[in-house]
Amino acid sequence: MNKYIFVTGGVCSSLGKGVAASSLGALLESRGLNVRMVKCDPYINVDAGTMSPYQHGEVYVTDDGAETDLDLGNYARFTRSPLSRANSITTGQVYDAVIRKEREGRYLGRTVQVIPHITDEIKGRILAVGKDPDADVVIVEIGGTVGDIESIPFLEAARQLIHELGHKNALSVHLTLIPEVAGGEIKTKPTQHSVKAMQEQGIQPDILVCRAPYILDEATRRKIALFTNVESDAVFTSYDVDTTIYEIPLIFHEQKLDLVALKKLGVESRHADLSAWKSMMDRFRARSGKVRIGIVGKYMDLNDSYKSVYESLFHAGLDCSVEVEFVQIDSSRLEGEADPEAVLGEAAAGGAVHGVLVPGGFGQRGIEGMVRAAEWARVHGVPYLGICLGMQIMVIEWGRNVLGWPDADSTEFNQDSKHPVVSLLEEQVDVVNYGGTMRLGSSVTVFEPGSKPLAAYGEKTVHERHRHRYEFANNYRSEMTESGLIIAGLTSDGSLVEAVEWPNHPWGVGVQFHPEFKSKPVSAHPLFRGLIAAARDRVLQKA
Repeated sequence: MNKYIFVTGGVCSSLGKGVAASSLGALLESRGLNVRMVKCDPYINVDAGTMSPYQHGEVYVTDDGAETDLDLGNYARFTRSPLSRANSITTGQVYDAVIRKEREGRYLGRTVQVIPHITDEIKGRILAVGKDPDADVVIVEIGGTVGDIESIPFLEAARQLIHELGHKNALSVHLTLIPEVAGGEIKTKPTQHSVKAMQEQGIQPDILVCRAPYILDEATRRKIALFTNVESDAVFTSYDVDTTIYEIPLIFHEQKLDLVALKKLGVESRHADLSAWKSMMDRFRARSGKVRIGIVGKYMDLNDSYKSVYESLFHAGLDCSVEVEFVQIDSSRLEGEADPEAVLGEAAAGGAVHGVLVPGGFGQRGIEGMVRAAEWARVHGVPYLGICLGMQIMVIEWGRNVLGWPDADSTEFNQDSKHPVVSLLEEQVDVVNYGGTMRLGSSVTVFEPGSKPLAAYGEKTVHERHRHRYEFANNYRSEMTESGLIIAGLTSDGSLVEAVEWPNHPWGVGVQFHPEFKSKPVSAHPLFRGLIAAARDRVLQKA
């Protein structure tokens, strides 16, 4: 029988449930087990696709086109778990499915209730992931905080599964907060109350992971165990690290979290092989020098808005043995009378950036600033990577400043442009409902001979994920290429432009897809590696 681990959180949000669940998954994989990850989100949205980045951070996209919570990005970076729409469960999906069944008469006239109908739907979706014949352990993270009214159906479903499967097959891991008060004293009372709240839901945690400023001593662990009915050797610390979150699997392994979990589940495994994670930390400590990358975007007030982009830049820095400093630039700052040199160049606070990245986004705000950033990077030979919207910005900038079309634009921003160099996919011109209407998920890109993306990947054909509505307008393809813009990649049938690059430029690359969704700390994405390598070379040339 497959094993299930339910990861919950208490006291407050943002304690790091996703990182804890992902780290445990990485440890179990290091012992030869096949792990599957599931996120249960209490919000009523069907998916994260129409949610503002300021509301819930970035939207993570899976190969099959599901728009999910950013925690799935953590799962992808820490583990090898395949991810699809089945791995993301929201209250909206659950209620939608139950209501559809009720309308179809599937409940034979019975009163439809939270228990058993809603909880049965949740349980069925969780168990469906475990039916994968290759799966050994399914780790289920339940979003929110115990005590939230929205999370109750998911906690109830977890309680039922733990009871039905038995404690040898289902485990509760609860993450809590151990705060430090004035004078440096730590307090266990919030953890005691959090576990009590779990017990009131009918779930006795088997393992506690305590978020604390430093590792808990034996006396504190025994005190927590006494008040929570959790064995003292099952109380662990997720303490503050001054390195990187990617050290957390090693920290948990040192405390024997994986051994205790497997013992409670009755699973024997091989010796843990953490060589890849240790090698990654060696590369982290061996970094020398720094490159400054200007991220010119629309959603700069919340780091999670571009979570995967920041992580991918960090991964590339590990591969290139340099520290990457993120220079967050709201693209609106580059509009109007603003001088790009004062924001991006030597006159900028902190000095010039060594590379520019324009990430994805939607809507008109800040677009002119992105165009000016792209122009500055092209003219000054500064390494540039454009992702999705960032590639479209390259095309618009080329049309305006190289081809001499001042009104070159995307129809997303200017319906009346006489030179719409970026436009809607033909089949979506008349779409009004913006939910789930985009080009989503994985598709094939074929790179052109001699192109920088081909050199970076080392292979001609790749599969990458998309999330957009607008494309390079094919009727301008010949004028663009004749004026020097390089078409670096196309769809497999050649019908759509997937990548462009600037001629005679150290690294001026734009791609229509989202490479950040495939980068890992132990394996940086080739395009981010290319950007950071070019930025590092620029620093060395100026030295």
